[in-house]
Amino acid sequence: MSWWETVRSGLAAIRAHRLRSALTVLGIVIGISSVILTVGLGQGAQQEVEEQIDALGSNLLIVSPGSSTNSSGMRGGFGSASTLTFADATAIADSDVVPDAAAVAPATTSSVSLVNGDTNWTTSLVGTSTAWSRVRSRDLSAGRFFTSAEAERGAAVVVLGPDTASELFGRQSPVGQQLTVNGARLTVVGVLSSSGSSASGASEDDMAVVPVATSSRLTGSTSDTVSTIYVEAVSEDVLAAAYQEVQALLANRHGVTTAEADFSIATQASLVETANETNRTFTVLLGGVAGISLLVGGIGVMNIMLVSVTERVREIGLRKALGAAPRVIRRQFLVEASLLGLTGGVVGVLLGVVGAQVLPHFIDQAVAISAVATIAALATALALGVGFGVYPASRAARLTPIDALRSE
Repeated sequence: MSWWETVRSGLAAIRAHRLRSALTVLGIVIGISSVILTVGLGQGAQQEVEEQIDALGSNLLIVSPGSSTNSSGMRGGFGSASTLTFADATAIADSDVVPDAAAVAPATTSSVSLVNGDTNWTTSLVGTSTAWSRVRSRDLSAGRFFTSAEAERGAAVVVLGPDTASELFGRQSPVGQQLTVNGARLTVVGVLSSSGSSASGASEDDMAVVPVATSSRLTGSTSDTVSTIYVEAVSEDVLAAAYQEVQALLANRHGVTTAEADFSIATQASLVETANETNRTFTVLLGGVAGISLLVGGIGVMNIMLVSVTERVREIGLRKALGAAPRVIRRQFLVEASLLGLTGGVVGVLLGVVGAQVLPHFIDQAVAISAVATIAALATALALGVGFGVYPASRAARLTPIDALRSE
């Protein structure tokens, strides 16, 4: 019997018991579609994290203050202390001290209420330098960023995030209009392009950016401390070198060792790794559940093939009596099992692809279809059919003609 005849015979056997075959492949369909969606959810979440980290800026180092300790001995988290100053940012910007830093932008952050007529909105007020837009890789959708001259004299100008502008001005163009902050009037000179959310989950589109001197005047602050120092490395290749230079400089300025540093430095790579670690954990967990579904599907294939062998004992005996070799009998049942597995794999992949298109509309989470995962799922389904079909096929091949023909 040729391979083509074997395949035709296997298809005919499957069609002869359509309902039973459909129920058999159902377990594989569920398992394969679960694998496709699980991997897709994990990769979709990873892509979103990477996009959010990229929105922070290219080749970026984020320097944050260390933790504080109150009079009761309670220690706050990282960023709760006031250990970074504008002088630190100026020192980092010195190319002789940190040659691998291309630009530096210190930033202070506070919460303020912006008022436009009868409309008000509470948002983050960021006081920074003109290098902020470059370091953070933020473009403008309208207007301009404040100039060096405006930054030096603490001009009453503000650049709004797109969400902030929308809340205060609706569909009107805010550029050139004025708003009030703590009784002081500011002129809107620009609107940032949409960036999305940062790795911490805070919106990068809801903020008001002003010169440092303007921020100090609006909030009444006389402190020279900063909440964050953003450092852009010359290139991605020297990001690690820039990290070491900034760390050594700040440790020397603060009189501490790197092990006792009162500041922390985060890179894009570390932020991505931290965020993706959780995604990988959930992906593995859900993948394990999907793997159990595949195992159940494989057991179903074995079960139905054993039933098929029992039902077709006389057919097997007749074929062997007519000269069919054991390998031909074994091949026939392996082909049937493989067809069941492959059918379940194809249907499962199609269901997974459809689910990847529909699911994001209900869970607000991107689902990425991986070509590698799809091919691997099909190969797994085929392997399940073959693997769980070996025993039934071998059992059929071992039947002696006389015993098979005498069975009822």
